[in-house]
Amino acid sequence: MEALLALVVAIPIGVLGGLIGLGGAEFRLPVLVGIFKRSARDAVPINLAISLITLLSSLIIRLRVLHDFPYVSLLVPVGGLIFGGMVFAFIGAGWISQIPVHRLEALIRYFLIMIGILLLIEGLFSLPVGHLLRYSLWLQGIVGIICGAMIGIVSSTLGVAGGELIIPTLIFIYGIDVKLAGTASLMISLPTVATGIFRYFRKGLYRERKEWTTMIAPMGAGSVAGAILGGILMGMIPGQWLKVILGLVLIISALRMFVNHHQSQNKTAGKV
Repeated sequence: MEALLALVVAIPIGVLGGLIGLGGAEFRLPVLVGIFKRSARDAVPINLAISLITLLSSLIIRLRVLHDFPYVSLLVPVGGLIFGGMVFAFIGAGWISQIPVHRLEALIRYFLIMIGILLLIEGLFSLPVGHLLRYSLWLQGIVGIICGAMIGIVSSTLGVAGGELIIPTLIFIYGIDVKLAGTASLMISLPTVATGIFRYFRKGLYRERKEWTTMIAPMGAGSVAGAILGGILMGMIPGQWLKVILGLVLIISALRMFVNHHQSQNKTAGKV
């Protein structure tokens, strides 16, 4: 019964991955903890494994739908974001741990809301965006590393791939179309997620066979099915509406973070 439920709930999250270009970790984690009663310690590695499946399946279907992805022209921005994100996720983890969690969460929350509103406006009307792809490769790479480092802060702090920030970065700074940005985001997120899985694997957190049969495998299957559907829809929905959907996803994510923060504060206060 649990495996069937895991399969069903993974499908709509997989649709988000195929449609927008996200791994869905932010939406899957509350499900693992709330519905399936997994501890945070167990939920995070499970979530990463399913995110990897979602990212891979979403990337494959999106590349088949887009056909002519500009690998060469996006090589430097994508490489810079990957390098900055992965390096800072390791090096910056200790420094980030010194910042009060509530302050960091507040900054991220308001930042997500601001970007979400900008995407809504851009989708419904039109905003001026940067066109960094027109400038030198050195500048593209340096900006990519800096942006990747900042996204790495979010990834290392919240345990997510950071696609919600990668896509707006590619749209507003580099001037990339939202469909191409979503596909590039999947490429950028894969190494971060794979690195996290490797670290958890070395700690022996994937040895429980029950989790593979009742959670990871069925949720992975649901994610693949959802990603296929989302990828097909991505080819049919205009890019402007994808920006609106992404903006709403960002705002909802930020509000969920706000609610979870206040719930944890109330629980702490109740224990005092």
